[in-house]
Amino acid sequence: MGYVYILRCADGTLYVGSTRDLDRRLVQHEEGMGSAYTRRRLPVELLWSGEYARIDEAFAWEKRLQGWSHAKRLAFIEGGVDAVRQWSVNDRLRRAAAR
Repeated sequence: MGYVYILRCADGTLYVGSTRDLDRRLVQHEEGMGSAYTRRRLPVELLWSGEYARIDEAFAWEKRLQGWSHAKRLAFIEGGVDAVRQWSVNDRLRRAAAR
């Protein structure tokens, strides 16, 4: 079992992580023993989490989400994959039009 999660930090930034034990990992973040990034931005709040059959699936989603903008992550939290399905296509079209 694996989990991927998105935290909102005190400064408004979003942190994406993955773990085998979500409850334990959240406690670690809250106690300042998570990542160095969240330690400097306490308190943190869990905004979203997803459960996967295998940790490598969760890790792959973590890396995917880390590459997304703040706005795209928020849209995903609000509406799931369907809410961001066209973002990459739209971004490529905007960049091509700007050339």
